[in-house]
Amino acid sequence: MQLIRHIHSYKNSSSGCIATIGNFDGVHLGHQKVISKIVQKSKELSLPSMVITFEPTAKEFFLKEHAPARLTNFREKFCQIQELGIDLFACLQFNEALASMSAEKFIQNILIDALRIKYLTVGDNFRFGKGRKGDFALLQEFSEKFNYVVNDTQSYNHNDLRVSSTLIREYLANGALTRAKAMLGRDYSMSGHVIHGDKNGRTIGFPTANIPIKRKKSAVNGVFAVDVLMENGEELKGVANIGHRPTVGGTRTQLEVHVFQLSHEIYGNHLKVTFRKKLRDEKKFDSFEELKEQIKLDTQSAQNFFGIAA
Repeated sequence: MQLIRHIHSYKNSSSGCIATIGNFDGVHLGHQKVISKIVQKSKELSLPSMVITFEPTAKEFFLKEHAPARLTNFREKFCQIQELGIDLFACLQFNEALASMSAEKFIQNILIDALRIKYLTVGDNFRFGKGRKGDFALLQEFSEKFNYVVNDTQSYNHNDLRVSSTLIREYLANGALTRAKAMLGRDYSMSGHVIHGDKNGRTIGFPTANIPIKRKKSAVNGVFAVDVLMENGEELKGVANIGHRPTVGGTRTQLEVHVFQLSHEIYGNHLKVTFRKKLRDEKKFDSFEELKEQIKLDTQSAQNFFGIAA
């Protein structure tokens, strides 16, 4: 899948593309359904398929720290969409210029002149342009003028509930991992490179892999039993804490994973951490010794969940 970061320098070698546009946060079952239709249509028309999305999201641009938690960072989203067979991934920088662009100019300057769309699918609640004035009706109005076809998608439901990133965030925040999985189509996970931390875990016999989450706000918080996919393909189990680490004076949200049966250094390695069961919320302990005892209990709980002998 080709990444397009600077759309005005993008040279489309074909006679157009088949596209869909949105945030695609989490790449849930509803997103997957839309993308699968785009891939199918691209094969029918012999044109490349394209996903158009934004960095940062519009809500992150306007709401700053009050924006909702991200389900996927940029790399995670890119990899998940790539697995669905898309040819082109156009990432538009959401800045002041894009925020102030009228919906009409967005259609002509971005969708037509730069990306040359011939067939576009959007969600039934998609809005775009300054003041969110652009919608499906406007796209349809301009379709004849610019010679493209636009199609909207109906909401994807699971157990009579509309599958949405908002509802998945709610499930994850409440530790309802099974419900989130049903809408994602997979267990929720995070990934990233292991960095050097303060090494407090080593002093109490529980060394951790420290992974920056690269998002302003995490969708999950607390202590979890986790699957860990190593860079070399090895699959291990572990216990993870994601939060601010208040007992040791932490200030930024970080993912820390104690990987069971790990006997070698993994600094710089890229890990995928899959959340299997929430064990408890994060809390501040009165002493480092209390934290140590709780980590022992958390480790035992995770091992029990996985059926691993202590």
